[in-house]
Amino acid sequence: MDLKRRKYYLKNLDCADCAAKIERKVSELPGVRSASVSFATSTLVLEAERLDLVQQTIHQIEPEVELVSSPDQVHDQEEDASMGWLSIGAALVLFVLGLIFRPDLHATPYSLAEYLVFGAAYLLSGWSVLRTAVLNLWRGSWFDESFLMSIATLGAIAIHELPEAVGVMLFYKVGEYFQELAVRRSRRSIRALLAVRPERANLKRDGETREVPPDLLEVGDLILVRPGEKVPLDGVVVEGHSQLDTSALTGESFPRTVGLDGEVLAGMINQTGALTVRVSRPFEQSSIAKMLDLVQNAASRKARTERFITRFANYYTPAVVAIALGVAVLPPLLFPGATFAEWIYRALVLLVISCPCALMISIPLGYFAGVGAASRHGILVKGANFLDTLVEVKTVVFDKTGTLTEGAFKIDEVQPANGYTQRELLRLAAHAEAQSNHPIASAVAAAYDGEVNLKALRDHQELTGLGVSTRLNGDRVVVGNDALMHCEGIPHEICDVGGTAVHVAVNGEYAGYLRIADKLKDDAERAVRDLRAAGVERIVMLSGDRPKVAERTAQTLGLDHFEADLLPEDKLASLDEFLHAGADGKSGKLAFVGDGINDAPAIARADVGLAMGSLGSDAAIETADVVLMTDAPSKVAEAIQISRRTRRIVWQNIILAFVVKAAFIGLGITGAASMWAAVFADVGVTLLAVINATRILRS
Repeated sequence: MDLKRRKYYLKNLDCADCAAKIERKVSELPGVRSASVSFATSTLVLEAERLDLVQQTIHQIEPEVELVSSPDQVHDQEEDASMGWLSIGAALVLFVLGLIFRPDLHATPYSLAEYLVFGAAYLLSGWSVLRTAVLNLWRGSWFDESFLMSIATLGAIAIHELPEAVGVMLFYKVGEYFQELAVRRSRRSIRALLAVRPERANLKRDGETREVPPDLLEVGDLILVRPGEKVPLDGVVVEGHSQLDTSALTGESFPRTVGLDGEVLAGMINQTGALTVRVSRPFEQSSIAKMLDLVQNAASRKARTERFITRFANYYTPAVVAIALGVAVLPPLLFPGATFAEWIYRALVLLVISCPCALMISIPLGYFAGVGAASRHGILVKGANFLDTLVEVKTVVFDKTGTLTEGAFKIDEVQPANGYTQRELLRLAAHAEAQSNHPIASAVAAAYDGEVNLKALRDHQELTGLGVSTRLNGDRVVVGNDALMHCEGIPHEICDVGGTAVHVAVNGEYAGYLRIADKLKDDAERAVRDLRAAGVERIVMLSGDRPKVAERTAQTLGLDHFEADLLPEDKLASLDEFLHAGADGKSGKLAFVGDGINDAPAIARADVGLAMGSLGSDAAIETADVVLMTDAPSKVAEAIQISRRTRRIVWQNIILAFVVKAAFIGLGITGAASMWAAVFADVGVTLLAVINATRILRS
């Protein structure tokens, strides 16, 4: 059974309610594990055994909607829209003539001329609505927008409110067109965020350069990237020197300088000099491909608000229709003097206002715009549900090394003892650490300017949690932390050097220590200030470093709490304690921020896990809920701010729709609202909600 997750595109999907119905019906099919439809992107993310059943079901729900595999096959219906305007224009002319000459038309036998003029205008403006209503009714869909609008206007004709029936249908069609236009522009804005995909690559082979699609290149191929061109694939510079615009990936405008052996990533823009790059990853594994996939698939993870509105619409529309039926029938039967014509008209007003389009369109569009806005700032949110979680974050837990600090160790003090010189101490440490891949080993190697004689080394051992041991020209050299000196029984005067220390001993004699510095990131202090300003109540740091070092970092940044000397499993245990303490729900959600590799268990365990400094890191993208494409911890506060702006705008749309609809339901029942006002309110609210949702993209 092949249940691989696939993404398809829905051509001609122009109704948010239809998108919800397709999702519901497809999810109920046998062999379908999951299905998620996004009206904002016209996509269907699917895990299913049989695609033919899915296509059949979609065709039954919406005959005009097609399931296609490429976004290039999805086109906005510009020609259909222009034809629709011609029919609307003709209907408008007939409508105006009908209003001007209505007394004369009404005076004809059986008002035949009046019915002909207004009937023609009605059919020209509303034929597509009537056709869709009949098809949906045949398929058992009673409460869609077309059916409700058809019943409302046909009912108006039945009680001889011909101008109102035509006017409502005309306004509805005009509003529907502008609604489609707004949604189409919103989709284009969202697609523009994803337009960073490179379209071509200059392949260098056999002394020639030719253009090829990036997905045809293989690892090891050489490509030429000229100034002004996008880097098409991830790779390493083998020739040239230039500056790169990384804003498409990181949201940062400051250019990055690269030269020989420098890493470049797909989607960056070459600004100054020509580069020859050796491809290191195929296109489907490149950073830009992963980013595009994450942003587009984010719509499949719906927020609680989205899921609630979809469920609410299933009950809201039938409930309003039932109220309308009661309004049409009960008052004339119960109250003397109440006429059926008057109360049927009021019921028709309720039918017009009962369509849930403002909610069904604007809310998914708002969340997707939030994901898009975040990606523009170099923040990849894997789903709308994580935007909702970020809003509720009250505790942020940071890893230290590589997250709040640079993670690039540097020796800032060399202190020999017992007659050794600084150079001798560095030579001993460099030889002992030569076969280690620990970051401290790199710092020692960078500080030693001599050559390391590997042939003089024997019996190298990594001492877990302590350091290393080796034999150099027959002498046993141990290099490591203070605990190693105590384990070896080596006397030394200073245990705490006020930082991370690398102690060195030869044949049991103490030779001195090297003090290692790990610099705070430039924006670490600003990150803490911004988090406080965003309403985060508790900021914590978990570190594997020594307590004194961790304490100094925590004091410098003004953190609320820190824990040190932690192994990865210890970090997970500490995180569990914080999560348990906030299990009552009053303390908000907890976010963990780490480097995405060593901290993967903690990232996965948190309410929302953020991997930072992980551009191109497979482990980060797989594990984290939110991927920060730069090394900047201040992006955490930015992610929270974008999520809160998204939530605020979504709730503005919800409140706007509910208030207007509730008001017009009340006005309709009391007879204070006409059908004209009802359709104006319904279409107008939808337009306002869609426009409001697109504000998120400009955050």
